Amino acid sequence: MKKFVLLFSVLMFALPVNAAPVVLSDESVDDDFSATSEEPFVAPQTTTSYQNSTQTEIKPAVKSVLANDTSDPLFLVRDNQFLSDTYVAYKDDTLRVGQYVGYGINDNFAFHVNMHYQVDFTHRHENGFSATEFGGVYRMNHGNNSWHMISDALFGLKVWGSSHVRTPEYADSSYYAGWRFGRQFVGLTLAGTVKSTWVFDDDRGLSYLDFIPEAYFRFKYDWRGGIGFDIRRSTNVHLMPDQEWLNLKVLRQFGNTQYVGRFDYEFEDHEVQVGFDVKILF
Repeated sequence: MKKFVLLFSVLMFALPVNAAPVVLSDESVDDDFSATSEEPFVAPQTTTSYQNSTQTEIKPAVKSVLANDTSDPLFLVRDNQFLSDTYVAYKDDTLRVGQYVGYGINDNFAFHVNMHYQVDFTHRHENGFSATEFGGVYRMNHGNNSWHMISDALFGLKVWGSSHVRTPEYADSSYYAGWRFGRQFVGLTLAGTVKSTWVFDDDRGLSYLDFIPEAYFRFKYDWRGGIGFDIRRSTNVHLMPDQEWLNLKVLRQFGNTQYVGRFDYEFEDHEVQVGFDVKILF
């Protein structure tokens, strides 16, 4: 996995030399969501030449596509917007159905609630609701800097739920905090997330760290795709083993609705998970 991390780091800093960054500040993002699924993503842009440089201007139609691209790794629900994500996933003879709801308090802070129900098709009968997640995202930088880097603070906790379906399985409650950062371009977003999770238990307490590099591509006619890696390291591998996940997704966007197909593969235990999401931005 070190090769993947090295390749991602090179892309993060080398690719922007030949690409025009998009700065999604409060002043630059238009609230006009007039872009349709028939309009090619890369078409509405103009280039203005100066004596010694060339500047690319991103028109409002492109900004609108960025503003409602809810699967973008750096997407943030804006002021008075709701994001609904209904998802289903299947892994290890277990079906999970869930609902995520996010709300934008303002253009810098969004709050969300997330939970799922699990159906087990084996003799284990591990059925029920998982721990309910309450979390938030605070935007520390909109990209108005020399590197055009966007950065967010992540935090939340998971509580309640069935003892058979908790995440991790044995934890009554868990807490997490992290940092998300990256750069957005017209047809590409490069992002990385570092997140630490803590489980406080007298006998089975531990913490684990996730590093998640991602590349997200915007193709023509509202087709999108993404690839990422979730590299997890645990302080107690007997309770929470180290894991390395490959995450793939492809989606089609219709207005403010996205239909997302996902495929995840874990290298250590050769686990496979497939899933499907329907995301709607209100």
